[in-house]
Amino acid sequence: MTRPLTVALVAGGALLARRALRRRIGASPLWPMPALEEPVSGRRRENRRPSSHRVLVAERTEPAEGVVRLRLEGADLPPWEPGAHIDVVLPSGAVRQYSLCGDPDDRGAYTIATRVLEGGRGGSRELRERLHEGTEMEIRGPRNRFPLVAAPSYLFVAGGIGITPLLPMVRAAERAGADWRLMYCGRSRASMPFLDELEQAGADGGRVTVVAEDESGPPGLAFLGGLPAETAVYCCGPEGLMDAVSGALGEARAPHLERFTASAAVPGGAFALELRRSGRVLTVPADRSVLSVVRDELPNVSYSCTQGFCGTCRQRVLEGEIDHRDELLTDAEREDSMLICVSRCRGGRLVLDL
Repeated sequence: MTRPLTVALVAGGALLARRALRRRIGASPLWPMPALEEPVSGRRRENRRPSSHRVLVAERTEPAEGVVRLRLEGADLPPWEPGAHIDVVLPSGAVRQYSLCGDPDDRGAYTIATRVLEGGRGGSRELRERLHEGTEMEIRGPRNRFPLVAAPSYLFVAGGIGITPLLPMVRAAERAGADWRLMYCGRSRASMPFLDELEQAGADGGRVTVVAEDESGPPGLAFLGGLPAETAVYCCGPEGLMDAVSGALGEARAPHLERFTASAAVPGGAFALELRRSGRVLTVPADRSVLSVVRDELPNVSYSCTQGFCGTCRQRVLEGEIDHRDELLTDAEREDSMLICVSRCRGGRLVLDL
């Protein structure tokens, strides 16, 4: 039996929690300040790619059935905030994305974890079979499209390996004295990584509800409809779980979601594609990606994941309205660039700096 999830918040307690957060964390990851962008003033903006770093696999463990955890040590690693991920360049050259699940204060290492999927695209199997302690490798980033926003209270909903981006958020909320709850769902307790740590963190006040489907069946989400409006809801896990959370919350509010795979493609129409530097004008049919059409003409254009996650195929856009369908670029990056493996044109013509 799982403990019932407590969702009632007292207004006075929420106010105290908010004030405590501000006193304790100032400008920490829970309270990010937007950076002021320098005016472009007509100059060409760089099409920046994530910074690259060499790291060493310093430790490899298996925190749950079918899950591999790696501690990656390196010099001068950039700081990161809860919700961030890195690109991992696998020995084959394939690029995969993994959420950082360690401690942001540990500036000498990044920690990632993944479930090995036998029926996947092969990235997790390669990580398991070829990345061992002592292996040197390349990573890129970090990036963050899943930041922890300031809120008086939080509800985190994790499904299986979806706990990885939420784990640093739970730690940050706990350190800050915030009011938080976690619903952690999985096939079985043995398959759920970091379970002991999370249950210990939430032992005071019953903050953590574990839903192991082999014990109690699928999670009940009806309580989400009664959450206070000020509660920020974060969810990461299988598509079905995220759809269920969104549906239970209703159309009036949207949860913060981190997806394992790209969103389902919405059909789009054909459009003209100009490659400005190459002097070519092509047609992108409704049933083909920009990447596939471009590579017919320019076969050396780089790509990797083909699902809008890695950023390898990112190109600068000179003209046209972009239909962004990726899960990677920030709002600022989307102003003048796109991932041509998944994104398209909203109008009839798009011009790339190719």
